[in-house]
Amino acid sequence: MTTPPKPAKRPENPRFSSGPCTKHKGWSLEALKGALLGRNHRRPETKARIEAALHKTHALLKLPDGYRVALVPASDTGAVEMALWSLLGPRGVDVLAWEAFSSDWVTDIVEQLKIADIRALTAPYGELPDLSQVDFSRDVVFAWNGTTSGVRVPNADWIAGDREGLTICDATSAVFAQDIDWRKLDVATYSWQKVLGGEAQHGMLILSPRAIERLESYTPPWPLPKLFRMTNKGKVMDDLFAGQTINTPSMLCLEDYMDALAFVETIGGLKGAMARADANAKAIADWVAKTPWVDFVATDPETRSNTSVCLKVVDPEIAALSPESRDDFPRRMAARLEQEGVAYDIAAYRAAPPGLRVWTGSTVETSDVEALMPWLDWAFMCEKQALAKAA
Repeated sequence: MTTPPKPAKRPENPRFSSGPCTKHKGWSLEALKGALLGRNHRRPETKARIEAALHKTHALLKLPDGYRVALVPASDTGAVEMALWSLLGPRGVDVLAWEAFSSDWVTDIVEQLKIADIRALTAPYGELPDLSQVDFSRDVVFAWNGTTSGVRVPNADWIAGDREGLTICDATSAVFAQDIDWRKLDVATYSWQKVLGGEAQHGMLILSPRAIERLESYTPPWPLPKLFRMTNKGKVMDDLFAGQTINTPSMLCLEDYMDALAFVETIGGLKGAMARADANAKAIADWVAKTPWVDFVATDPETRSNTSVCLKVVDPEIAALSPESRDDFPRRMAARLEQEGVAYDIAAYRAAPPGLRVWTGSTVETSDVEALMPWLDWAFMCEKQALAKAA
């Protein structure tokens, strides 16, 4: 039994990690040479650089008038926690969960904040909760894109325009890649290391006028750590949205973010960034359509992510293996491809069902996705052949 021949073409860039995600093509350390290193982040020059990043973010995302953007600590997680701890409490809460990270927000709201009136609307991996059951007289917490399941909300049509509560959205693997109706969101969060391929540890917090009003009219009953505080004497700290930060940011990472935003401008802005992610996801969808051993985790094509594409092995012979061997099969495929230097970090998230996860965000080249597909077939054949030899 001979080893299957290797595909002739390799991805030029084998980095398909879902976070930190790959840098855009052409990136180099030269892009960071203008970073204001060794300077206090509250000085006029550094504060102006942060403010410029906030303004450019607002413009590129085409945020509505009155929406405000802040740079906050601790990546997307920190931004989400700031929103939950600062805003929740005066109303009941509907929280949606269908994968690992959205489930974390259920845990925080139930076990940490201990809000009494909470409904957790959940669904298994591959599906969405019943969106028609969401009650917008309550505050609603959800992820736009489930990074660990490859399932996203199809649009914002299900969100009430005349809602009474706030919508708080973890949008970290959707911003700059998916079409978001900002007027339906009161809070949105994301991090630089996802769609833009920026550096980690910095979060972005976007607030609507309704969210600002909640901050100024409601005081949570629990203590707020310094890192979460956005008000002073009942008023929102305006400097937070004008380049001031709660703690010290990395000006080196900020410069990398500015380079990522400049890249978005070169590819046609927001529409261009979304089109690149769509093209990358389509390359995988076209391959899946003709490949019998694999399928999407997402059961509904309308909810399939165009950034975190999650796949499962559906070959009948593999499905008939013991649970341990069956679950280990895609991990072995991913390890084999990493050894070949063809694809890094494409095993499913540790808390997700075993499978493969290929990041197809806007910094990924479609040609690299297309080159990867024959290698997935190769790794599948190799692992299946290894099982036959061991039998």
